[in-house]
Amino acid sequence: MIAAYAALAASMAMVGANVVILKILAEHLPIFVILFLRSGLAAVLIAPFARVRRLPPRRVLGNLMLQAAFGTLAYNILLLAGLQRTGAVQAGLVLATLPSVIALGAAIGLGERLMPRQWLAVGLAALGIAALAHGGGGFSLTGDGLVFGAVCGEAVYALLARRAAGSLPIMQATFWMQAASAVLCLPIALGQFPEARLTFTVVGLLVVHSLTASLLALLLWYHGMKTVKAGVAGAFTALLPATATLAGVAVLGEAFTGSDAVGLAVLLASILLIVLPDRAPPFEVQRRLRRWSR
Repeated sequence: MIAAYAALAASMAMVGANVVILKILAEHLPIFVILFLRSGLAAVLIAPFARVRRLPPRRVLGNLMLQAAFGTLAYNILLLAGLQRTGAVQAGLVLATLPSVIALGAAIGLGERLMPRQWLAVGLAALGIAALAHGGGGFSLTGDGLVFGAVCGEAVYALLARRAAGSLPIMQATFWMQAASAVLCLPIALGQFPEARLTFTVVGLLVVHSLTASLLALLLWYHGMKTVKAGVAGAFTALLPATATLAGVAVLGEAFTGSDAVGLAVLLASILLIVLPDRAPPFEVQRRLRRWSR
C-alpha cells in the first residue's frame, strides 16, 4: 500500500511541478508550438504501449475528440495564456479549485446529487479565490481568470471521460487524445514556429514536460488507483497546488504572501471535503452496488 501511496503522491507532485515548467516554456515558445511538440512527442512515446490496430468506433472517437478539445487544447491554451500574465504560485492555487468545479459540473451536467459538505467545498473554493484576489500577492484578474478557464476545460474533460469510462483501454484513449491534439494544433503551430526560441534548455524542459505530464504522471496515477480507493486517492490531489506553490517560490523566486497562505489553506480544505469517502450505512452500500451492477 505504501508503494501505491507513493505513486499517487509522485503523480500529483509531477503535475504541480509542471506548472513551473510551463511558465518557463511560455516565455520562450508560442502556445501552439508548445502544445504541438508536447502532444506529438507524448503520442510517439505512448504508441508502443497503446497497441493501436484500428480506429475506435465513431461514437468513442467523437467523445475522445471532445476530450482532446477541452482537456488538452482548451486546458493548456488557457493555462499557458494565464501563466504569461500571472505567477506560478497564483496559477497553482487557482488550479486547486478543480475538484470543486468537477463536483459542481457533475451536479449541473450529469444530474449527480451533491452532499452538503460538497456544496460547502464549492463555497470554500470560491472563498479561496477571493482570498487570493484580496491579498494581491501577484494576483492578475486576467491571468488568474484564464487559469480558472483552464480549470473549467479540465472539468469538462473529466465529465466527458466519466461518461465514456471503459470504452477503450486507458493507454489507447490517451494516445488518440494526444494524436488528435497534435493534429489540431499543427496548422497554427506551423505559422508560429518562426517565433520559437529553441535552446538546449528549452528543448530539455519540453521533453521533461512531455515525459512527466503526459506519460509518467498518468502511469503512476493509474498504478496507484489499482489498490487505493478513489476517495483516498483523491486526497492526493492536494499535492498539486502545494507542489506548484513551493516550486514557484523555490525555482522562480515568486513571493508567497499571507493571503496566498490563507487561500491555500481554504482551497486544500475544499479538496479534502470533496474527496472524503461517503459514510453510507451497509444497506445503502448494498443498494448502490445492486444499481451499479445492472
